[in-house]
Amino acid sequence: MKKKVAFVCVHNSCRSQMAEGWAKKLGSHVLEVYSAGTEAYPELKPGAVKVMEEAGVDMSGQYPKLLTEIPQELDILITMGCNVVCPFVPNNHSEDWGLDDPSGGPIEGFRETRDLIKAKVEDLIHKVEKGEI
Repeated sequence: MKKKVAFVCVHNSCRSQMAEGWAKKLGSHVLEVYSAGTEAYPELKPGAVKVMEEAGVDMSGQYPKLLTEIPQELDILITMGCNVVCPFVPNNHSEDWGLDDPSGGPIEGFRETRDLIKAKVEDLIHKVEKGEI
């Protein structure tokens, strides 16, 4: 059975969306993937979409969602480094990845964040496959 995972940050427009994209591309065999934010935001950050496209990940079907739009019970909750009180959704395992938001910075910052998130998603998938989570 797939594990329900949600990647959560404030606006659900950049880091959590990149994590959703990677998890869907790399881990759909073991993960049911969601992402959400604590505050409404109108669109994905163009820099996030651009750098994910560079890596072969299509995020065109993704959009910012609020916590109320995802399942309210999860197997895994990943917060991205909120800089505020991180949200809580009932879960069996949670981690805070503490990633800086590249929004407003140069495109290279988005690329660095994309690659960090990919490595963390790969590690998460590996732990789920091994039954550690």
